[in-house]
Amino acid sequence: MSGGLAAGPDGVLRCPWGLATEDYVTYHDTEWGRAVHGDDALYERLCLEAFQSGLSWLTILRRREGFRTAFAGFEIAAVARFDASDAQRLLADEGIIRNRAKIEATLANAKELAGWKPGELDGLIWSHAPEEPGRAPRTVADVPAVTPESTALAKALKKAGIRFVGPTTAYALMQACGLVDDHLAGCVSRGA
Repeated sequence: MSGGLAAGPDGVLRCPWGLATEDYVTYHDTEWGRAVHGDDALYERLCLEAFQSGLSWLTILRRREGFRTAFAGFEIAAVARFDASDAQRLLADEGIIRNRAKIEATLANAKELAGWKPGELDGLIWSHAPEEPGRAPRTVADVPAVTPESTALAKALKKAGIRFVGPTTAYALMQACGLVDDHLAGCVSRGA
């Protein structure tokens, strides 16, 4: 694979990773790179990106409904009320990734965010969107893993008390939530 656009069975040109499985086709075509707003929605994406660290995104996608069930739909106020018994329940839940550090960070982040004003997480994250859109990448190799904006976002989140987010996770969040458009030039979803 050259890392450039690829045509799917439907003949539509997409980023090559978006054709690996039907799950990826759906995620690529309907969600990745599209603007996400709202504190709970961004909290969900932040948590899922943290859980993905060191794993395949496909693993997370296929367990997404399990995560949503386990974490009360990622409603910040609800997760902030979770206690030690909930943490033990989560560690035993086969529908999610049972990583103690990631679970603890998810719960701690909810407790932190519950004290924020409505829209504050949204505002903080979106304040790190690049002012000018970058050039459309031509190949997967042209897509960075970290940018100055993602490094600044990770630092701002950490300073605000948010755990388990580094520059790479922050950039994955920026890609997933539409702060940047890393669909390849000519991809059906570019600019969607």
